[in-house]
Amino acid sequence: MGGLREVTAPFVVPGPSGVAIRTRLKHLSAGDEKVLRLVGDLLGSLASRDLKARCAAGLDHDSERWAERKRTLTEQSSSRWAGSITKATHDQWALARRGQLAHIQSLQAGIETITHRLSLPVGEKGAKRAPGGYRSKQEWFAKSRRLHLLEDRLQTVRADREAGVVHVVRGGKRLLNTRHHLEQAQLTEPEWRKRWQAGRRFLKADGESGKRCGNETIRVTDDGEVSLKLPAPLAHLANAPHGRYVLTARVAFAHRGEQWADRVTANRAVAYRIHEDTGRGRWYLTASWTIPPVQTVPLEAARTNGLIGVDTNADHLAAWRLDHHGNPTGNPRRFFYDLSGPAQHRDAQVRHALIRLLHWAKRHGLAIAIEDLDFTAETSREKHGRRKRFRNLISGMPVARLRARLVSMAAELGITVVAVDPAYTSKWGAQHWQKPLTSKTRKTTRHDAAAVAIGRRALGHPIRRRTAPPPAHRSDEQGHRTVQARPGTPGREGPRPRIPGPRTRSAGAGRGENAGNQNAQHRSGRSAEHEPWQQDSLPLSP
Repeated sequence: MGGLREVTAPFVVPGPSGVAIRTRLKHLSAGDEKVLRLVGDLLGSLASRDLKARCAAGLDHDSERWAERKRTLTEQSSSRWAGSITKATHDQWALARRGQLAHIQSLQAGIETITHRLSLPVGEKGAKRAPGGYRSKQEWFAKSRRLHLLEDRLQTVRADREAGVVHVVRGGKRLLNTRHHLEQAQLTEPEWRKRWQAGRRFLKADGESGKRCGNETIRVTDDGEVSLKLPAPLAHLANAPHGRYVLTARVAFAHRGEQWADRVTANRAVAYRIHEDTGRGRWYLTASWTIPPVQTVPLEAARTNGLIGVDTNADHLAAWRLDHHGNPTGNPRRFFYDLSGPAQHRDAQVRHALIRLLHWAKRHGLAIAIEDLDFTAETSREKHGRRKRFRNLISGMPVARLRARLVSMAAELGITVVAVDPAYTSKWGAQHWQKPLTSKTRKTTRHDAAAVAIGRRALGHPIRRRTAPPPAHRSDEQGHRTVQARPGTPGREGPRPRIPGPRTRSAGAGRGENAGNQNAQHRSGRSAEHEPWQQDSLPLSP
């Protein structure tokens, strides 16, 4: 098939490499909250200074400067707090570098698109894979100005990257800009200030194997006692020996509590983070640790009993069960979620939809096939132009969050996840499966048909349906299906070529080379070769 890109082979998604669980710190006293805020503010200021020093070093940073930064922080806190701060600083700097590279790639794609469209005459229509010219001279002029703007931005970002300069805001750039739009955010200045201070606090400690309960800085015992090592300037607030402060709250992890208890009892490394939710007025404790890689099953074993094809959409998951032959069985299922509202609500909606999907797959012992989607380069205004609704649609799809959640939750239930190439699944699914699967009692949507296409691709079958053989006495009784291509046939996913005539490939009346020639269609005997046949008009009645 000309113009179609090559479809990559499906693969089994590897499992997660870490675990994070969270619980609430209940029944904290006023003194406990005061100590947590003081410690978090002090360590947050140290983290800000360390991040500034790391950004100033740029690409010239080495192990000696790292050790120097850690020594400076140790004098004002402790060696373990200093280690946690420097590690968090390096992670934040590396994340900013990756975001900088993604920004450069986005700018380059926008510049290439605008340059191509400006080179075409105004009003010229585009091809299937190349956009056309702009609709009017006014739009052409506006885009020419935007081209210069993007080129200036690209030059600035490239200069920053070559010099090792990154722009990072502790607490988040979005929250920082909210300060100038308090009315739109429905916040007062004290409320914003409270969130800003909470977002810039640092109360995070890395675990260490062999130490008591797996962490000497923030220690949580197996019976739920929480204590933390106070920095040197705040050592006078200690209420326990060795400069430690014990909280009055007792914690218990409802999720993975047994795994956490086993690690704490065996003194294995566990990292902790304490943060405040200013909107609810609550404090939370998050525990995390690394796990060995999950053993994935071979792809052929995942295909044994069939699987469930899942199509990801902006407001629901469309799923359909397929047997190992690639035939859809039963009825399609839809798992809806609402992505409006705050981030916590959106995350809860995604988890709830995935839980129902995974429980359905667990009951039948099936794997799950999902598209390997990546919309990082597909949401730009230059690629889709005026299609603002479409840009908002693909920007709102929870691709990264859903994929991470699905992999981690499926690993806990022992469910295999197969990722497939998303190329043409919606188009070919609707073309080959939507109408055949629609009946008087079942209305098949385009998303349901895409789920079938995803499942068939994960099973190694072509998306196109097998058509029924011709009726008897038309092609040597019920012979083989002439349009069924073998898996190795190039272009098997595409439609059949349009050949005149029925399935026997014989040109019938009104088709082929003689279509429209009545003399050739109605010849009979030798006389027809010399006498042309002509249809007489009907007689008129008196």
